[in-house]
Amino acid sequence: MSTPEEHSQAEIAERVARLKDGRDKIMQEFRKAIVGQDVVVAELLMAFFAGGHLLITGVPGLAKTLMIQTMGRILDLSFRRIQFTPDLMPSDITGTEILEEDRASGHRDMKFIEGPLFANIILADEINRASPKTQAALLEAMQEQQVTVSGKTYDLKHPFFVLATQNPIEQEGTYPLPKLEQDRFMFSSIIDHLPRDEEIEVVDMTTSTYVPDVKTIMAGEELLQYQEIVREIPVSEPVIRYAVRLAASSRPGADGTTLDFVDEFVSWGASIRASHYLVLAAKARAILDGRFNVGFDDIRAVAMPVLRHRITTNFRAESSGLKSENIIEKLIEAIEPPAADL
Repeated sequence: MSTPEEHSQAEIAERVARLKDGRDKIMQEFRKAIVGQDVVVAELLMAFFAGGHLLITGVPGLAKTLMIQTMGRILDLSFRRIQFTPDLMPSDITGTEILEEDRASGHRDMKFIEGPLFANIILADEINRASPKTQAALLEAMQEQQVTVSGKTYDLKHPFFVLATQNPIEQEGTYPLPKLEQDRFMFSSIIDHLPRDEEIEVVDMTTSTYVPDVKTIMAGEELLQYQEIVREIPVSEPVIRYAVRLAASSRPGADGTTLDFVDEFVSWGASIRASHYLVLAAKARAILDGRFNVGFDDIRAVAMPVLRHRITTNFRAESSGLKSENIIEKLIEAIEPPAADL
């Protein structure tokens, strides 16, 4: 794979223009199968091109699986859906070793059988229904893009994405995701019911003989190249300082820099990884829009999905009806960029 120095500005400009055109074609293909949900689709695309993972919260029946399957078809990536249940074991997703005998020689050897994690796109459906032990099996895969079984390490396919779903209604028999695992997800997206007109369109589509003819727009290797270009896009120091301050200001008791409402309503703020993802997601947003420059507006635009699952409110906030989203809105309003907008 090329290093940043090997790409000239002209090459990057040409790739950015191609990516902008590719983004438009991807959205066109998406709309053949998916009605509405433009915000979630945009966040899904940013996560893919930034190389991050996505946590989606929404009730059943909102086409989460279809959305992710469609993305796999558009980008020509392999797709596996794992239904997380309380009895699911780590080896059920990572794979296991079996004893295999060569009938000709009689020689026996251990053979590794790949689990469903060995695909480009993993849909971890209702991830909070699995035990913490099984949830933890995803950590190495998400962070290192590899799994370890019986002391041996196996590389996963590239690109590799985990898109996990949670049902916010039925909490009985579930295991809330620990903060450590939530922090591995670049975005936390909320998928909600469609407006009435769009719901009518969905019902009309799904009760007819219509079969969406979704075309492949981009191959996995090309996606990896674009992920590299996203990281090469420069970001000015004021924009980085703004992203860091936004994340750091969400932490209560932070050396006299904490805002009063954060001290009052937040029990745990965003990690350092939040600053990293704010900048990386802003880069992806800019490049998908066909722009080289990453501005303060890009940081503000991605702040909600990046910070939503990283800020934990306390009992006082709950009794006041405040959620993490309200805290993020207050942070964006209270924190001024360090210089004029770009």
